[in-house]
Amino acid sequence: MVATIKDVAARAKVSVSTVSRAFTRPEMVSENTRTRVLAIADELDFSISRSAAALKSGRTLRIALLISDHLRLWFSASIIEGLNEVFHDRGYDLSIFQISSTEERRRFFDMLPVRRNADAVIVASFDVAPDEIARLYRTDVPIIGINCVDAHSTGFNAAVNIDDEQGSHLMARHLTNLGHRTIAYIRTDREVSLHFSVQRRYESFVASCRSLGADPVTIVAPEDEDRIGTVLTELLSMPHMPTAVACQEDGIAIPLLFQLERNGVDIPADISVVGYDDSFYAHDVGLTTVRQDPLLLAHKAAEKTMDLIDRGTTDTPFETIPARLIVRSSTTKASQTI
Repeated sequence: MVATIKDVAARAKVSVSTVSRAFTRPEMVSENTRTRVLAIADELDFSISRSAAALKSGRTLRIALLISDHLRLWFSASIIEGLNEVFHDRGYDLSIFQISSTEERRRFFDMLPVRRNADAVIVASFDVAPDEIARLYRTDVPIIGINCVDAHSTGFNAAVNIDDEQGSHLMARHLTNLGHRTIAYIRTDREVSLHFSVQRRYESFVASCRSLGADPVTIVAPEDEDRIGTVLTELLSMPHMPTAVACQEDGIAIPLLFQLERNGVDIPADISVVGYDDSFYAHDVGLTTVRQDPLLLAHKAAEKTMDLIDRGTTDTPFETIPARLIVRSSTTKASQTI
C-alpha cells in the first residue's frame, strides 16, 4: 500500500501538520524534527502532493524569474543556481522567462503569464519601466530585483545590487594609476541588449576616467558570433592603439585577450586588459577584473523573497554589495602607444 502523511506522522510521533510543514515550510520546523520526518518519509516512499500543499497554503509554490541574458552564460547560470539553492529547500520551483528581445518583452508584459501563477517575481539585470512595474503590481505579489537600476525608486519591493559605480571607479583608478591615458572601453549595444544594468557601469567608468585625466574611446561589440573579431579589427585599425582596454564583462575581455595575443600584441606589455565579473577562467588566464558574486546576490535575493512571501516585509529590502578589484597579470604600467 502507498504510505500516507498519517503513516509518516505516526512513525515520527509528530502531528500531520508538522509533517506537512517539514516539506512545505521547513523554517517552521526544527532541524532535528525535519531530518527525522524526511528520513521516515524516504523509508516509506512517501512524497507530499505539491498541488495539495499549494491548495492548502493558498500559494503556487513557484517563483517567476525574468532574465534578459542567455541562460548558458556565467552570470545567468549562477543566478539560477543560487536562487534554486534557497528555493528548493523551501519547497519552491523556479519558472524562468528569458526575455532577450524587445518583442519578447512586449509580449510578456502584454500577456503577463505570471498572473496568479507565481508567489513572487524576480527581475535579473534589466531595468523595468514604471508601466511594467504597475502591471506586475496588479498580480499582487512581491517584486525583487537583482542588479536592477534604480530599483527603489522604480517600485521594487526589494533588490540586491553589485556596486557598479564603485567597481567602475576602481577599474578606472587602477588603469590611470598605472599611467594609462589612452583607454578603450568595450561594451555591448544598449539598443540591442536588454542587459541594461551594465549601462551605469559604462557611464561610471567614463566619468571616473575623465575625472582622473583620461578620456576613453568607446567600442561597441555587436551581438553576433564574430563580435570579438569586430572589436579586434576596430582596435587594430586605430591610428594609435590604446595602452589599455577595459571591458564591460569578462565574456568580452577573455576572448579579446587571446585574440590580441594571436595577433602579436603582448599582454600586458603592449596593452593592459581589464574585465568585470571575475567569472570562469579569469583566474586561469590572469585577468585583472572587478569581482562580483552572483551566487551571493541570488542567495540574498531569495531570502528577501521568502521574507516578503512569509511575512510581507524584510529587514533590509535594498542592499548594495561592494565591488572588489582583483589585480592579476593582464595589467601593468603604461607603455608607449603601438
